[in-house]
Amino acid sequence: MTKKPSENPALGTPVPNWVAPPTPQGEELSGRYVHLAPLSAEAHAALLFRAFDGHDGVWDYMPNGPFSSASQYHRWVRDHAGKADPYFYAIQNLETEDWEGVASHMRIAPEAGTIEVGYISYAPALQRTRAATEAMYLMMKWAFEAGYRRYEWKCNALNAPSRRAAQRLGFSYEGVFRQAAVVKGRNRDTAWFAIIDAEWPALKEAFEAWLAPTNFDNTGKQIERLGDLTRLVRVAGDPTL
Repeated sequence: MTKKPSENPALGTPVPNWVAPPTPQGEELSGRYVHLAPLSAEAHAALLFRAFDGHDGVWDYMPNGPFSSASQYHRWVRDHAGKADPYFYAIQNLETEDWEGVASHMRIAPEAGTIEVGYISYAPALQRTRAATEAMYLMMKWAFEAGYRRYEWKCNALNAPSRRAAQRLGFSYEGVFRQAAVVKGRNRDTAWFAIIDAEWPALKEAFEAWLAPTNFDNTGKQIERLGDLTRLVRVAGDPTL
């Protein structure tokens, strides 16, 4: 006979009827401004290289890149597309109809209910656009609706733009893991951020309010800032910002 789990709160909050969520299985994610499809060397590599070409700064804090030729980037995409983890998406900006970025779900642990967004590479044409934000929203939405409990963002602690982006998107700061890795021959301290499922409903509402066409004037300028909307949900801000 199985004994009932202890109700002692010192042992942690019970998670009744826990069922591990599924892993990504080839879903395409579409919104008002952006479309995400599983990354494919044949369909996306040449177009993505064209978007990235001449912008080597995109790769400064990435474990991959810069790429000196289209064939070199094609090989990288061929070697990484279709893997279960990291699971890569190509990002199409529907306002330009061009493929302009890559991102992945990674460190996928269904048994723990945790998943991370990473390998985010945005060409300059995609950066600071509604499509860029909606891509992150759609990936986050998929994870929480699939049943994940925790959604993580990790970046080089020296990467101030990434830390600002995490906070703007509603991730709460959790600290820095010192000397977490060696990347391209350099030390990397890693800043950790996360969103948990209890925060998702309020963040979903914030994203939908920000992404609404009525939140932008005739020139495309935002009326309400996303960071102002997500600030109400974050439990901890990044002290470096």
